[in-house]
Amino acid sequence: MGASELSPLLEETFRFRATCSELQSQSLLRERLVLNGRQGRSVNIGTETLLNFCSNDYLGLAADPRLASALKAGVDMYGVGAGASALVCGRSRAHAELEQAVADFTGRDRALLFCSGYMANLALGVSGLVGAGDLVIADRVSHASLIDAARISGARLRRYPHCDHLAAAKLMQTANCRKLVLTDGVFSMDGDLAPVSHLAQAALKSGALLAVDDAHGLGVLGHAGGGMLQAAGINQSSVPVLMGTFGKAVGTAGAFIAGPTEVIEFLCQRARTYMYTTAPPSALAHATRIALDIIAEESGGRTRLADLIAYFHAGAAQLGLPVPLSQTPIQPLLLGSPRQAVTVSAGLRAAGILVMPVRPPTVPAATSRLRITITAAHARADLDRLLQQLACLLGPGH
Repeated sequence: MGASELSPLLEETFRFRATCSELQSQSLLRERLVLNGRQGRSVNIGTETLLNFCSNDYLGLAADPRLASALKAGVDMYGVGAGASALVCGRSRAHAELEQAVADFTGRDRALLFCSGYMANLALGVSGLVGAGDLVIADRVSHASLIDAARISGARLRRYPHCDHLAAAKLMQTANCRKLVLTDGVFSMDGDLAPVSHLAQAALKSGALLAVDDAHGLGVLGHAGGGMLQAAGINQSSVPVLMGTFGKAVGTAGAFIAGPTEVIEFLCQRARTYMYTTAPPSALAHATRIALDIIAEESGGRTRLADLIAYFHAGAAQLGLPVPLSQTPIQPLLLGSPRQAVTVSAGLRAAGILVMPVRPPTVPAATSRLRITITAAHARADLDRLLQQLACLLGPGH
């Protein structure tokens, strides 16, 4: 390679290095942890054993022996890889059974499986549900995958203020075109709930299609863990498109879109993130179906989780710490600057507690935070320990 060919590469290398250095100086450079062993209430990182308050394993199922056994049984039945896309020869009986289980679990006609929640949400943008000349209306703090889906669709994107259903309804009513409304069910960084009932009413009135990503509500909310729509008594006719993931409360991996037969068949035939990727491992689908059975049949985890959240709020109030408004496992502690979020996170880690800082661009400027997550695997004593350390680091009246 000659000097003239090397020069552009060197320039790009310097640019990459400068960008990372700038992120470091602004306390925005992210650290990738390496866990030794299983996900759980406590995790091992290097020589540290840390009490874990940043996992999405809300029901503590990720290391449940029953799911491990189900995964092993699935490997014995189906092997390891699916071998092909679902539309070629990669769809097994385990996939078909999981799709039916998801449809039953969520009260929908049919479901379609995806390798990840990001892939499921992108399917809305690459399937032709909307396109040039159409309109996507999304909550301003919707998950990045929903925003990327809107942008990749070619449709116009309008974002309404967070949870402002009146602003969303106005956008729906004034647009004379095909409309797709996107929102999280439980917002991943704030833990609050979308005003889905109001959005559904406005969508029905204006002829818009409403899609809800309930990744953080599935398994946690609802009488049988069916999610925030089940908890609110909202059915398929009000919210035709429901997305969810298995990598959080369900304890496995992958995702789905569930809804009316016609919508799911359309996505099956047109969603590029479904059509042109290898199907998820059949063994994983088998284990996920077992996980859904556990969630539906055992309410103890949800009850314990609700008790721990209430206990955390009471303890925070008693110590003069800010009490998050969230009634979900996601308990944000807003600190403002990235540097402060990093400093408090480091202080907790020195005390044997893992809570990672969340900073821009994941959250808006000046809203850097600790995203504390409570799981059913925790005990009240764990919360006491976390609260006491926060009080020491922040002081009362923060």
